[in-house]
Amino acid sequence: MLERAEEPGLQDHQRGQDVFKDPRKQTYLNPEGAHLPLRSPIAAATLDRARAYRMSRIREKLAEHDCAALLLYDPVNIRYAFDSSNQGVWTAHNATRYALVVAGGPGIIFEFAGCEHLDVGLPAVDEVRRAKDWLYLFSGEHVETRAGEWADEIVDLVASAGKNRRLAVDKIEPMGVFALQQRGIDIVEGQELTERARAIKSADEIELMRWTIRVCEAGMARMYEVSEPGRMEREIWAELHFENARSGGEWLETKLLAAGPRTNPWFHECSDYVVQCGDMVSFDTDMIGPYGYCADLSRSWTCGHVRMTAKQHELYQTALEQIHHNLALLKPGLTFREFNERSWRIPDKHINFRYPVAVHGVGMADEWPMVLLHPDFERNHGGQFEENMVIDVESLIAEEGSESIKLETQVLITATGAERLDKFPWEDD
Repeated sequence: MLERAEEPGLQDHQRGQDVFKDPRKQTYLNPEGAHLPLRSPIAAATLDRARAYRMSRIREKLAEHDCAALLLYDPVNIRYAFDSSNQGVWTAHNATRYALVVAGGPGIIFEFAGCEHLDVGLPAVDEVRRAKDWLYLFSGEHVETRAGEWADEIVDLVASAGKNRRLAVDKIEPMGVFALQQRGIDIVEGQELTERARAIKSADEIELMRWTIRVCEAGMARMYEVSEPGRMEREIWAELHFENARSGGEWLETKLLAAGPRTNPWFHECSDYVVQCGDMVSFDTDMIGPYGYCADLSRSWTCGHVRMTAKQHELYQTALEQIHHNLALLKPGLTFREFNERSWRIPDKHINFRYPVAVHGVGMADEWPMVLLHPDFERNHGGQFEENMVIDVESLIAEEGSESIKLETQVLITATGAERLDKFPWEDD
């Protein structure tokens, strides 16, 4: 455990001062000044190659599934295929913006009114059209008519492929399914197509992801800095938002930070609870950062950075044992069932407080595969780890009456094993 600094906390400084009072802050924030944002080192050519690779993956899967076109409504899938982003959180629950990849044909973005200029210059975008929205929010009693007009346009584009009437769709409202089926379209499950496409990363994607993780770790350094007595949970969490937003990041998928008694049971989101000295502060970043990539990291430390109690230390070491054991298993060709058979076994006293997932994929968000912890594995899907997958290794350890320790690391499956992409230290470092 790092010794507590003599200087007062950030709350006693002006934000613009550059006082590196902790090795984590000095390592992970901008060395030119803590008040300055990190500067992206990503070259334009890297981004261009990543864009081309991602669209090629989509088109490969489109051919494998023998589909005439792929209709996308999920903003993460649209970002993956086209690198086009527009109000991702809002459009995730308002189906007003969509895209279509036609087999052997164009990639088309359908933007809502006034946003067409956002897609100019994107290499995968062959055409921009005005979206035909038909949600009740906008259409009221005209939903059925407008859904029909929308479906007519989609059917014409599917027919232009000259292939068949199989349309893969990642997500769609029921009225849209009905309208397309009425017009003779055979709807194919598109999530398998998109998840499998996204699962294998290119070297350029890994470079983009490393940068998002770098930004996330800078946010974590700020969180570490302000984890002092008297702070509310949500004040600590806000430091991650701050660093992500000013570095060009997108959003945080959750608000999973809790302290002290609120860590157990897990899944309390941050609140106005005032953190006390010695409380365990545990969190899961779930951060969609620069270039749309996800940094999904978890750490736990004590408020005030005081020495852990004996129980906190015992729980922490148990969680770290799970991380190290499961991480050492990962390699290409290992099936999910083989991983489960060799995976770390959670002690009985922790089973009722377990996290259900042992490892999962990550890219532009949490992705396929999802490998459950051994007590739950019989519900798991099949498959195997492959080179150039990015996998998160998870641990949540608690027992009756204790706090929870949450740890998680993000790794690249290499030809010979697994490489950790995050470097932010564990507490025993």
